[in-house]
Amino acid sequence: MARNKAPSVKPKPKPKQTHTSARPRLNNAERSAYFARREAAKVLHTVLQGDANRQAVASIKSLVYSPSIRNKKATFALVCQTLKHLRIIKDVLEIANILNSKWKRQEELIYIIAYDILFGKEISLVGGDAEKFLACRKDAMQSALAKLVVRKKAKNIDDFIALYQPPDITKPCYVRVNTLKLDVDSALHELGKQFKVQKDDMIPHLLVLPPHTDLHNHSLVLNGSIFVQGKASSMVAAVLDPKPGWEVLDACSAPGNKTVHLAALMKGKGKIIACELNKDRAKRLEDTVRLSGAANIEVLHGDFLNIDPKGPFSKVSAILLDPSCSGSGTAAQRLDHLLPSRTTDIVDTERLNKLAAFQKKALAHALSFPAVKRIVYSTCSINQIENEDVVNSVLPMATSNGFQLATPFPQWQRRGLPVFEGSEHLLRTDPVEDKEGFFIALFVKKGSEKNSEERSGSQKLAGSLSNGKGRLKRFCHVNNKNLALPVFYRGICKPWLHTKSSLTRKTYNSSN
Repeated sequence: MARNKAPSVKPKPKPKQTHTSARPRLNNAERSAYFARREAAKVLHTVLQGDANRQAVASIKSLVYSPSIRNKKATFALVCQTLKHLRIIKDVLEIANILNSKWKRQEELIYIIAYDILFGKEISLVGGDAEKFLACRKDAMQSALAKLVVRKKAKNIDDFIALYQPPDITKPCYVRVNTLKLDVDSALHELGKQFKVQKDDMIPHLLVLPPHTDLHNHSLVLNGSIFVQGKASSMVAAVLDPKPGWEVLDACSAPGNKTVHLAALMKGKGKIIACELNKDRAKRLEDTVRLSGAANIEVLHGDFLNIDPKGPFSKVSAILLDPSCSGSGTAAQRLDHLLPSRTTDIVDTERLNKLAAFQKKALAHALSFPAVKRIVYSTCSINQIENEDVVNSVLPMATSNGFQLATPFPQWQRRGLPVFEGSEHLLRTDPVEDKEGFFIALFVKKGSEKNSEERSGSQKLAGSLSNGKGRLKRFCHVNNKNLALPVFYRGICKPWLHTKSSLTRKTYNSSN
């Protein structure tokens, strides 16, 4: 009888060693560079998308210094340098025929890596498929760059790059002390441990530090005790000068630095209605309010133009109107001049006309609130069409309703362009002399502050619509003249948004 053989057990084959397909382990420097490139690509995508749609969510610096970005320093450097070289990078990729349909979906990452290959530090490009793809095409990219240098008749690559670089604008670093959380002397003491710091000679609670001071990771910034905010921007709330207990409306509020400045000036008392139409910018506004600890700010996600002046906010005493504008006065600081839409010398007259039309309508609407005593109209533009022309267009209405122009900060020398009688009351800052270009007009109702000097040295022009139902009377002319500017001063300060929307409210407590 035959015995059944025990089944033979075959040993499992050992897995093949595939050293060639396995990704190499990254050292600390390579890992940091890998993630910084992807964070930079994410920011760059938001920036370029906002530029294409004319709906910027925030400035480049604000996007980089948001809590979601971990390696802020490296990310900021990559985004800025890639934007500065973006025109060259695009030409190189086109000549080398690299950006095919597959990688087009990740074009921002390709731009970032291409910058590293062509102009960046000598870092090993490992860790990702995109790095491998471009590393294999390094010679083709460098050959394409050499062709561009010859085409531009530059002596060398450095001279070629210089053709595309904007001038460096160096200005002091300004920080505003959030007096809801910290007093000025304590801020001076803490900052003085690391930096040379002094008080500004004009703006209360504003401190001046040396240019290029890096505060993004400082504890006082992270906990909302101080806000990095330019001098001209800090003038705006100081000019409105709201009193504790007032009801104040910030008409176009995001990103919220001026809003929380108002709250500090009011010592957290009274009420501020902060209105913002754009959803993403409204979220950023909420973050700023939460960081400040202000408990008297109510956020409205909606269109300021839809607020009924005779409705729930009819008792508003002061309005800050800092509407969407071209941003021509702060384009260099925001790096807007590096964006694709700003790399042409052609003035976008149609866009300026649309902005001016919206600005006039918004200012007229602000003047229609029955109890308003003070209104500040401000822009970060240097264009006459967005500034003096807007103010001039509402003067008949303002005068007939008992308002007058006042002079913010009388000691300040730069005033409005002499295009109408009374323009000497307007305030301007110069993008070259003052390192940023702002415009401020102050409207005050006659008799609302009898025989009192403004803390900012102003008495305002104000105007009020006689009809509260929203039909706005159009006045005289729109002067299409613009100041001649180099291209690097033309940018977007805020998106031009002007669509109808429902209003949603959100009130912030300091405990949030």
